[in-house]
Amino acid sequence: MTVLPAGDITDARGRPLHDLRISVTDRCNFRCVYCMPKEIFGRDFAFRERSELLSFEEIERLARVSVSLGVTKLRLTGGEPLLRRGITELVTMLAKLRTPEGAPVDLAMTTNGSALPKMAQSLKDAGLNRVTISLDSLDDAKFKAINDVNFPVARVLEAIEVAREVGLGPVKINTVLKRGVNDDEILELAEHFRGTGAILRFIEYMDVGTTNGWKLDEVLPSAEVVSMINERWALEPVTKTEPGETANRWRYTDGAGEIGVISSVTNAFCGNCSRSRVSAEGQLYTCLFAGSGYDLRKLMRDGISDEDLAKALTGHWRKRDDNYSELRAALTPGNRKRIEMSYIGG
Repeated sequence: MTVLPAGDITDARGRPLHDLRISVTDRCNFRCVYCMPKEIFGRDFAFRERSELLSFEEIERLARVSVSLGVTKLRLTGGEPLLRRGITELVTMLAKLRTPEGAPVDLAMTTNGSALPKMAQSLKDAGLNRVTISLDSLDDAKFKAINDVNFPVARVLEAIEVAREVGLGPVKINTVLKRGVNDDEILELAEHFRGTGAILRFIEYMDVGTTNGWKLDEVLPSAEVVSMINERWALEPVTKTEPGETANRWRYTDGAGEIGVISSVTNAFCGNCSRSRVSAEGQLYTCLFAGSGYDLRKLMRDGISDEDLAKALTGHWRKRDDNYSELRAALTPGNRKRIEMSYIGG
């Protein structure tokens, strides 16, 4: 297979392609109000048929070609990825991939944790490096209200512990903050995970898709979060190890670990975004806030060669000019069409 050397592929703004997030299913067993609200994604919602989803072989092929073009990080998402039957088999396939320099890829997964206690060991054995687990509240009643399916917080906390025990770490905990909903738990969450080795990350509530009723005044700026925690436990900034990292990192000066904040609304990081996303049915999205995708499934099922697939990916990335978060104030009015987070996993 002939492909371009890693590092040569940059978009219209000079950003390289390093990270590929792959949704393996559009289904989820939660109905989180900021992602898959029940009034839209109810019991009778028409999810994709199995034949419409990329097969494991198609996912492996797409990942393999992408890695040959410079991708070093693969993240499996959903929906809820652990709902995809045989997911451990896919992890085994992807864990075998190597960069042009011979290094293994960084293979991670984002999950709500509901099925993780039973699957963590097999996922680790298959080659998964680490997991990010969503947890928006420690209060059971509030957590059940957010996931809207009455799922208890204790079972997610169990998933975090099991993931740490089997070595799927450092485990990252994603907390989406919404003013007036869970912003009163910031210090409690920080205290709970201090000293555990898990990395708690606070995410600003974002206007992904068009179904979550997003309002700017419900966003809690990350700067306020850092200030609040710093008043209780002294923090110092941690230098990013890679330019494409989404989180700004802070560590406790007493050595009790670190936190992260993801500030897509108040401090956009479009300028160094190196991520591309593939939906479960094979649409390539070059921005979390994109309105349309590029049909990779059709290309592969029409018999495209690996070389031509590499050229197609390269050409599409080089045309990329996305910077939605930097333009949000001008673009939000008018209900601009955006892909739903549940289709591309955040």
